[in-house]
Amino acid sequence: MAATMRRFVLLYWRRKTGVFPALPASTNPMVQHSRCCSSANPDESSPINQKSAIMAAAEERRKKFDTLIQSEREAYDRGKRHLANMMGEDPTTFTQADVDRALAYLLPSGITDKRARPVMKPPEEYYPPMKAGQHGPDGRPLHFLFYTRNPQYYELMHNTYSELLKVVHIERRKIAAGILESDMEAIDLARSEWINKDELEQRCIEGISEEQYSRFLALLERITQQPYAKEAEEYVWQFRNKMQAISKREKQPIQYDESGRGFAFGKGMKKSARASVIIRDQGSGKVVVNNTSFVKFFPELQNRVQILFPFNFVNMVNRFDVEATVEGGGHTGQATAIRHGISLALSNHFVDEHTVEQMRQAGLLTRDPRIRERKKPGRKGARAKFPWKAR
Repeated sequence: MAATMRRFVLLYWRRKTGVFPALPASTNPMVQHSRCCSSANPDESSPINQKSAIMAAAEERRKKFDTLIQSEREAYDRGKRHLANMMGEDPTTFTQADVDRALAYLLPSGITDKRARPVMKPPEEYYPPMKAGQHGPDGRPLHFLFYTRNPQYYELMHNTYSELLKVVHIERRKIAAGILESDMEAIDLARSEWINKDELEQRCIEGISEEQYSRFLALLERITQQPYAKEAEEYVWQFRNKMQAISKREKQPIQYDESGRGFAFGKGMKKSARASVIIRDQGSGKVVVNNTSFVKFFPELQNRVQILFPFNFVNMVNRFDVEATVEGGGHTGQATAIRHGISLALSNHFVDEHTVEQMRQAGLLTRDPRIRERKKPGRKGARAKFPWKAR
């Protein structure tokens, strides 16, 4: 008991006075740490002087990429000089437009897809740009989202969400001030579409999954649905591509039969099904397919709905009589081909340009390009396989 009291009094006195006995050097951890650090080589222990393996690997990749671009640039310049000599022009003033013109003249191609035609571009245009060094001299990542494995993508998501918050905060301030407008002007996104997944990957310079791409588009759609989305219009248009306007076709004059009824022709296709359609104005909504009522020809309700869908879309139900002739394919393909023919006949004669554009965006004027996949050798069908038995 007395020893415990003496120990308590000693601790209380040390706390009040701040005087503590010095520890021997052999047991002082700070002295031992300083001895260890002083005995070691400072060049090897310093993180600044020591280059990390990650940084060395990043520099090696960068060096290889620069070497590749340099060699490709030399090959491009050499090919451009040869093209200029073949065309009889000065190689020093031979531009990229001259290169494209020379290739189109020397290597004519009837392929419709431009990506399949022969081209010669500078390497900077078709090689994806290399990311800058991602680590500092001490081996630490420079980007604050490096460990997400998609730092550029998540930084883009962060910036997009910041734009959404900006628009929402404007609305809240308006509500708090009592000056919220009832009819706000929305962003006009007509004749445009969101950038595709490949274009987004090129901007982020990294691979992106389908789920990440869908999540990014959903966030952009959420911005466009806000009342004050006009404030973020400039940011939203960075991820929209303007669609080329369809060529305005000269509308043929409506033809009339003996009874004075206007009529129009249309030919539709789907897989192996072909349909020739005639729609007659001032009718009662009667539809005849191969001289048979379409109710008997198509027993399934879904096929009959597909045929009448163009009339419902343009609000012209029970105005036209339809005479269709189909061949090839099954009932579903034949119904889709008739719908395609009806849509083309309506767009050529009976609707205005604005409605034609709406029909095009709804997919009524575009042929369904899908076809039946061929059977594969050694398999039961296109994908199906024969059953395998161990015995």
